[in-house]
Amino acid sequence: MNRFVWTFLFLSCFGALQSQQGFKLGIHGSLPVAGDANDAVSLVAGIDTGYMFALGEVVDLGPMLGYIHGFPEKFDSGGIDLPSVQFLPLAASVRIWPSNSFSFGIDGGYALGLNDGNEGGVYYKPILGFLFGPQTEISVSYTGIAVDGFEWATANIGILYTFPENRFR
Repeated sequence: MNRFVWTFLFLSCFGALQSQQGFKLGIHGSLPVAGDANDAVSLVAGIDTGYMFALGEVVDLGPMLGYIHGFPEKFDSGGIDLPSVQFLPLAASVRIWPSNSFSFGIDGGYALGLNDGNEGGVYYKPILGFLFGPQTEISVSYTGIAVDGFEWATANIGILYTFPENRFR
């Protein structure tokens, strides 16, 4: 068993896989799936940006900044105008590339609340990515924000583009 673990670590760190270092820009659309977000919003859209540093050939790590906008529920508001729900996530991102075309990882940090009465909360976003071209990635993810007295949970699908670094040596 010990030999298996060392072999796995060696292959993970030194395998001939392609990490995705560079500036990233992505958009996503979401649906609320549980919690209080399901009552407050009907659709969610967002944008993410960040920079990933390749830590070897398999692991990428970097900062992430995003914007999430929840459009208010109009069908069951009882004649009350519900406000939009807006967050500004500030997080660290980690991605693991077990193959050239598939990644998994998580974004974790804090989401600042931008609308009135929204204090923000702990932010987490597990994500699966599928490379669709040299720099284009399709992602499926879940966003959770633990706000005092409010639960935010959405299922997301998005597209992400990596602007590769041009290194001259």
